[in-house]
Amino acid sequence: MEMCDPTSEQVQKTEQEQTLNPQAEAPEAEAKATDANDVKPADNPMAVAEEEMTEAIETQQAEEAEAEAPTEALTKEALLERARALLEKDAADIQRDQLTRLRLHFATLRKIEVDNARTAFAEAGNQPEAFEPAEDPVENEFNEVVNQIRDKKNTWAAQQEEKRQANLKEKNEIIDRINALAADTDNVNRTFPEYRELQDRFNAIGEVPPTEETNLWKRFQEAREHYGDNLKINKELRDYDFKKNLDAKNLLIAEAVGLDNEADVITAFRRLQDLHDKWRQIGPVAKELREEIWQKFKDASAAINKKYQAFFEERKAREAEAEAAKTALCQQIEELDFSSLTSFAAWDAMTERIIALQAQWKGLGFAPRKVNNTLFSRFRQRCDEFFTSKAAYFKQVKEEYAANLAKKQALAQRAEELKDSTEWRKATDEFVAMQKEWKTIGAGPKKHSDSVWKRFQSACDHFFEQKKAANNGQRSIEQANLKAKRQVIADLEALAKEAATAPDAGERLRKLQDRWQEVGHVPFRDKDQVNDAYRAAVNSLRRILKNNDNQASYERFETNISSIEGDQGKLLRERDRLARALEARRNEIRTYENNLGFLTLKSKSGNKIVEELQEKIERLRQDIVSIQEKITLIDSKLQ
Repeated sequence: MEMCDPTSEQVQKTEQEQTLNPQAEAPEAEAKATDANDVKPADNPMAVAEEEMTEAIETQQAEEAEAEAPTEALTKEALLERARALLEKDAADIQRDQLTRLRLHFATLRKIEVDNARTAFAEAGNQPEAFEPAEDPVENEFNEVVNQIRDKKNTWAAQQEEKRQANLKEKNEIIDRINALAADTDNVNRTFPEYRELQDRFNAIGEVPPTEETNLWKRFQEAREHYGDNLKINKELRDYDFKKNLDAKNLLIAEAVGLDNEADVITAFRRLQDLHDKWRQIGPVAKELREEIWQKFKDASAAINKKYQAFFEERKAREAEAEAAKTALCQQIEELDFSSLTSFAAWDAMTERIIALQAQWKGLGFAPRKVNNTLFSRFRQRCDEFFTSKAAYFKQVKEEYAANLAKKQALAQRAEELKDSTEWRKATDEFVAMQKEWKTIGAGPKKHSDSVWKRFQSACDHFFEQKKAANNGQRSIEQANLKAKRQVIADLEALAKEAATAPDAGERLRKLQDRWQEVGHVPFRDKDQVNDAYRAAVNSLRRILKNNDNQASYERFETNISSIEGDQGKLLRERDRLARALEARRNEIRTYENNLGFLTLKSKSGNKIVEELQEKIERLRQDIVSIQEKITLIDSKLQ
């Protein structure tokens, strides 16, 4: 109870009145003027839930720190500087969530760095399990600074605990002294100034251990009640004290009611705890007002408590939804079959699916703390299995490419050795055999494939040109071949006119191409003309078929987009995928155009390479137009 210090004149007057009028009515005991909140702090619903709610707040702060850690685009060195700056602060100003965010952010950057090194190590042909990350001096220094911060914070915490123990001892001594004053019933009025001083000292002393706070306040209240029961003070002084306490508690009630408008529920809850601490420190009010004023304060507190409880129930529901969604993603990624992927396209398609699932995962909130890490480990393990399998596949393909390149280089060398042979039949058979063998060999590294093909083709062309010059008697055959090839060209041109409606146009194109390959050499002077006409006819027909395919593809795409119209998330993800594909096509065009800039080939085979590159560029430009049309369609749905 907090009361006004009486003046010496008032004390003397009170003593005189008691001496002159021994029958004067004794004032009511102060202890009985305590309100409901002063009797049992444990009866306060806020005190009962305080420990549980504090733990929930700390859990939320830790999770918020974990969610915020990866968002700042900082380097490890910048995080180290932040840790040093944190170390320079006073221990009381160092927040544990600050240190947690720094550690999580640094660990994320370090893990990305190690994962990249592990991937590079595997792609270099090494066994992934043999990888050992290199020691990071920045990480060592960062960990040392973190340990220093922890030691500093722990030392400060120990000092604070020591102060709380000292405060507890001092407050217990004050309670014992108040009980001693209360026991001296003959001099209780004269000891009132000391009693007031003891109350002020008690309230001025700092915090005590949380486990002792409730019991300490209960003992302090009982001591005040004991003293109040034996205190006989004039009614004027008591009424003045009651009025002052009433005004102070009304202010607390008004502040508690105002907390209902606070948008941040957690902030409102914490401020309410402070109000309850202040309420306990204020003395009693008039007996007839105690229940009423306590009920008002309790009702205001209940409103905040209700919001606080609803906040955590809503959060619990969100976590349950996130747990269900994350479990479904784990099941979905675990059902994917990586063993059936046997081509780059298949692996790339599966990579897009994995990345899409990872994007979905990142969009989900936190699951309950007890399962969140388990679910993440389960999902991450499956992702790691995929990328490890992908790295192994690419390593195997790289080895196969190297073996294919070696075979092709051997054929090119043998062709170069044989190109000047005059044993026409024997050499021809061997060249034909080498050409057939070449077709059976798989693909090789792109950066070497064109050069080794040029060597082989040049040797073959040289031999057959020499053979042709030496075998003028074969002109009749070549003329027949020329006629046959021109017929193939005519058939291609005829097919182009009906390709738009012919369902078997693709198959007929392949058969005509096979017929072309089966026909032998034509007269050398007609070779370029007939080949150009053939390529022009094939390219024209391919463009028609491509347009048909593009139209059908666009119609299917339009149907798919219509099926998800209204789902902004799916539409945006599809648009992002198309935007990446569009940029990839543009990059390919830039690469091909850059390669064209380096080509200075003047031979027929060199011109053929240029033509093939130009055809690829044209096809890519058509793809770009098709993709842009699809993006335009999606944009129209997003408006």
